[in-house]
Amino acid sequence: MPVLETPPTVELHLHIEGTLEPELIVALAERNGVTLPYAGVEELRARYDFTDLQSFLDLYYDNMAVLRTAADFTLLAETYLRRAAAGGVRHAEIFFDPQAHLVRGVALAEVVTGLAEGLRRGEDAGITSTLIACFLRDRPAEEACEVLEQLVALDAPIVGIGLDSTEVGNPPAKFVDVFARAKELGLHRVAHAGEEGGPECVAEALDLLGAERIDHGVRALQDPALMARLVAERVPLTVCPLSNVRLKGVETLADHPLPALLDTGALVTINSDDPAYFGGYADDNLLAVADTFGLSDHQLADLARNAVVASFLPADRRRALLAEVDDWLATRCPDR
Repeated sequence: MPVLETPPTVELHLHIEGTLEPELIVALAERNGVTLPYAGVEELRARYDFTDLQSFLDLYYDNMAVLRTAADFTLLAETYLRRAAAGGVRHAEIFFDPQAHLVRGVALAEVVTGLAEGLRRGEDAGITSTLIACFLRDRPAEEACEVLEQLVALDAPIVGIGLDSTEVGNPPAKFVDVFARAKELGLHRVAHAGEEGGPECVAEALDLLGAERIDHGVRALQDPALMARLVAERVPLTVCPLSNVRLKGVETLADHPLPALLDTGALVTINSDDPAYFGGYADDNLLAVADTFGLSDHQLADLARNAVVASFLPADRRRALLAEVDDWLATRCPDR
């Protein structure tokens, strides 16, 4: 078996709805009798020229209309997991947006049971995975609390909760109650912050929500004191380079602050976010930053180790994955 170009890794920032490839959208639309506002795959792809986060979210939520049944969610998750496994992902902690489906009239049980079955099937491809329920920050906080209780009543197989969608105008402070409830339930807590919003959003996610990981977090660099805190407290940043480019956070990948983040010693991880929309899965993101910034195999291995350390996996599984990263590096660099 050939050695992977990128090290085996863990994906920590992945929205399962963002893995809906155009071909699958069209296929599910035909299966479910959904009329699409475009003629086919190529016309859909032509709409992927985003100007900002909101322009992406508009299409992202529209395309979810094809997800109707548990079988659809199973296919979605299994398809992503098989692709991720082929690219070296050994474990994925997957976000899903329950509210985005509830508002469309899809029962929460359909979403949860479908995704759970997809995760089970992914194990056949050599990849484990867990679910993190993300709440939409542009919807009422009370609704998030209600949905969390519905997930609990369903005994949904979630390991944590997160916060996503439009950051500007929707500060972490709105969601203190739902994050406090998640802590009572023993769930992990993560939050998108510092993608569109400034470093103050990152600080609020830490101080008010008790976030254990910051999703994106690239704008934390604007506040040296905050950056020093992230380094000292070993708070993971789940950075998504190709996403930042496609959503105009940076003009080109060469403009990305990844090198500056790495120079601080922060616990940076590389992820794909919404790969069907942003042009690449986890391995594509790793290869892109390696090529753009001249990262060595040793540096790629460090990024993979960071992802393992930042995961919510038990200690024994972390040790096994860290050993796998070391084996990859030894094969790539036998004289190290």
